[in-house]
Amino acid sequence: ESTQPPFSCDISDPRTKSYPFCKTTLPITQRVQDLVSRLTLDEKISQLVNSASSIPRLGIPAYQWWSEALHGVAYSLRVTQGIRFNGTIQSATSFPQVILTAASFDAHLWYRIAQAVGIEARAIYNAGQAMGMTFWAPNINIYRDPRWGRGQETPGEDPLVSGKYAVSFVRGIQGDSFEGGKLGQHLQASACCKHFTAYDLDNWKGVKRYVFNAKVSLQDLADTYQPPFQSCIQQGKASGIMCAYNRVNGVPNCADYNLLSKTARGQWGFNGYITSDCDAVAIIHEDQGYAKLPEDAVADVLKAGMDVNCGTYLKKYTRPAVEKRKLPVSKIDRALHNLFSVRMRLGLFDGNPVKQPYGTIGSDKICSQEHRNLALEAARNGIVLLKNTDKLLPLSKTKTTSLAVIGPNANSAKTLVGNYAGPPCKPVTPLQGLQSYVKDTRFHQGCNAVNCSSAFIAQSVKIAKGADHVVLVMGLDQTQESEDHDRVDLLLPPKQQNLISRIARVAKNPVILVLLSGGPVDISFAKNDQHIGSVLWAGYPGEAGGRALAEIIFGDHNPGGRLPVTWYPQSYVNVPMTDMRMRPEPSSSYPGRTYRFYQGPKVFEFGYGLSYSNYTYEILPVTQNRVHIMVESSNPHRYLPVSEMGDEVCEKMKYTVKVRVKNHGAMPGKHPMLLFVRQPKMVNGNPVRQLVAFQSVNLNAGERADVEFELRPCEHLSSAKKDGSMVIEEGSYLLSIGDKESEI
Repeated sequence: ESTQPPFSCDISDPRTKSYPFCKTTLPITQRVQDLVSRLTLDEKISQLVNSASSIPRLGIPAYQWWSEALHGVAYSLRVTQGIRFNGTIQSATSFPQVILTAASFDAHLWYRIAQAVGIEARAIYNAGQAMGMTFWAPNINIYRDPRWGRGQETPGEDPLVSGKYAVSFVRGIQGDSFEGGKLGQHLQASACCKHFTAYDLDNWKGVKRYVFNAKVSLQDLADTYQPPFQSCIQQGKASGIMCAYNRVNGVPNCADYNLLSKTARGQWGFNGYITSDCDAVAIIHEDQGYAKLPEDAVADVLKAGMDVNCGTYLKKYTRPAVEKRKLPVSKIDRALHNLFSVRMRLGLFDGNPVKQPYGTIGSDKICSQEHRNLALEAARNGIVLLKNTDKLLPLSKTKTTSLAVIGPNANSAKTLVGNYAGPPCKPVTPLQGLQSYVKDTRFHQGCNAVNCSSAFIAQSVKIAKGADHVVLVMGLDQTQESEDHDRVDLLLPPKQQNLISRIARVAKNPVILVLLSGGPVDISFAKNDQHIGSVLWAGYPGEAGGRALAEIIFGDHNPGGRLPVTWYPQSYVNVPMTDMRMRPEPSSSYPGRTYRFYQGPKVFEFGYGLSYSNYTYEILPVTQNRVHIMVESSNPHRYLPVSEMGDEVCEKMKYTVKVRVKNHGAMPGKHPMLLFVRQPKMVNGNPVRQLVAFQSVNLNAGERADVEFELRPCEHLSSAKKDGSMVIEEGSYLLSIGDKESEI
C-alpha cells in the first residue's frame, strides 16, 4: 500500500519545470488551458468519467471523483477507490445522520461538523488512503414527502433551513470561515450540492427515480426546490453540483441547459464542476428514451453543461459522438477546464502535498477526542423530546436501581449511523449508554429484527415487570427506509407497536419510548397511551448516540432539539408521492405539503420539541415596524418584484427584531428559537407561515437574554407568483415566536 498521496508536478521529475500547468505562480485558468491543450482526444475522453485514468506521459496519476462524506468520511457505495479504510486508518468520526443534526437548528454546529469532516478527509488523503478529494455531499433536497427513504440524509422540509445547512456544510468542509469570504483558491476538500433538482422520490410503489418525471410549477421551483441550491452556490461557494436522475417537466436534469448552464452558471455564478448521479447519463437513452442513441445522450449532457459522468457512458460513446458530428470537441474542453480547475484548487498539481497548505494535517486528527466530543454534542443537541407526562424524565440517578432495556434498536451499532456512513471510531449503543448509569440493567431485543416479523413477548414482559423503569428502543432502520426504498406507510411495524403497548401495560411505571428513525412515524397510539410516559426521537444519532440518549434520560443533558419535518398521520399515505405540488388544491382534496402549506391533522408539527425547562418569549417593541417602498405611480399592482428593487434598496430595508427569552427551569438548557412570519390571510398561494430566522441559545436556570434576529424583507417577506417571480406584497405581516405575535 502506498502511503504517498497521489499528486502531479513532482519537482524531482525533470519534465515538471517545462510544463506551464505545473507553474504555481500562473493563474489556474492559464495552467488548465496549457494542460488541456496537451491532451489527445482519447486522453481527454478518459477524464470524463468518475474513475479518471492516469496520463503517465505527463506525470498525472489516476483520480477518483466519487467519495462520500454525508455525516463523516464514508465508504463510497459501489467504488472503493475514493477513500480506503484498509491501511493505518480504519475508521472516521461518525456524526449523527443529517436529519438529526438539523433538529439542533444550530448553523455553527453544522459548520463545525463539516470542518471536522474536511480535516479528517484531508488526513486520509495525506496518509495515502484516498484517490480523490471531491465529496458528493451535502444532500439538500427538500424533504417533501414523509415516505421518502432518503429524507434522513437531508436537513428537512424547510427551504431556509436547507439553504443555511448547505452554506454551513460547504464552508466547513471546503476550509472557509463560518461567515464565508476567507476561502481563496485553495480547497481543503471539495463539496458537491446534490441532487439538482426536485429530486425526492426513490422507489415508491414501482415508480423509480430513474424514469420519474417530476411535474413542478414555476412557483414551487422558485420558493421551495431551488432556493437551497442557490444558497449553496452563491453564499456557500460550492465547487461541485450533482445533477439528479429524474426529469423535471419532461427534461432530464443532466441534459437541461437551462438548469445547468443558464441558471447555475449564468444566473447564480456557479464556479466548479457538475457531475451526473451514477449512471444518470445511460438512463437518458436506456430508460427514459429521451435520447434516441447513446451518442445523443452524451452530446445532450455535455452541451447542457455537465462535466463528468459517474459511470462509463462517456468513456464508451464520446468518441463516436464526435465522429458523428453530434458533439464539438470544444464542449469536452470546457468540461475538462472545470474538472482540472477543481483538482488544481485541491492542490493536486502543486508538487508534494506535504509542502502544501493542508499538507500537515496528520492521522492524529481522525477520531480525535475533539471530533468525538463534537459527535456527542451534535447528538445531544438534536434529540427531540416529544412527550414527557408528569415530568417522568429525567430519571433519578440515585433512585433508579434497575432498568429494563428492550428493543431491536437498543444494541445495534449499525442502526446508529444511518446510511452513507464509514466505519465509526468507538460506537456506543443505547444499551451501553444506559448500562453506564445503572449497573442492574437487563436487556432483551424484543423482536427478531426491526420489521419484527416475530416478537418475543413473554421474555420481554418478564424482564419489564422486574425493573424500576423500562426503556424501549424501537423505530426503523435501513431495511425500512433507505436509498431506492421509500415507505408505503407511516406506522411502526405492526408487531413492534403491539409489543410496545403490551410492555407498557405491565411495567411498574410509565415506560420511556425511544424512536430511532430518519422519517416521521405516526405514533398517535403512544402519544395517547398513559402507560407511555415519555417519548424521545433520536434520528440515527451517530457513534455517540447511545451516550447522548443516556445523558438525556438521566438528566445530565437538557434536551432542546426541534423537529425539522412535519409528522403526519397515517392517512397522509393516500396522497400520491408522485404529486410534486406544494400548495393545497381544495377542489380536489389535495392537502398540500410541509408546514408551509399543509393545514391537515398532524401527529407533531414542524419545530415541535419539549425540554426539561419551560422557555418564554417576548417580542420587544421595534423602533420601526413599517417598511416603505416607493413605487412608480403607474404601477397598478399591490406588489413589487424583488428583481426590480436592486441590492442597495434591499440592503437598506433590513432591520433587527429583538426577542427576550427566559429559561424558567431548574436546569441550564440550549434550545433553538424559531422566528416565523405569516400574512393575515392565506391568499395567492402564499404559505400558512414561513420560518424567517433561527438561532440556538444557551441559558442557565432562571437566566434571560435578548436575542437579535436580522429581518431582510426582500428575502423574508417576499413570495413567489405563479410565473416564478418573487414579489413583496403591500400590507401587514405577523412575526411569531412560540405563542407571541407582533405586526409589521
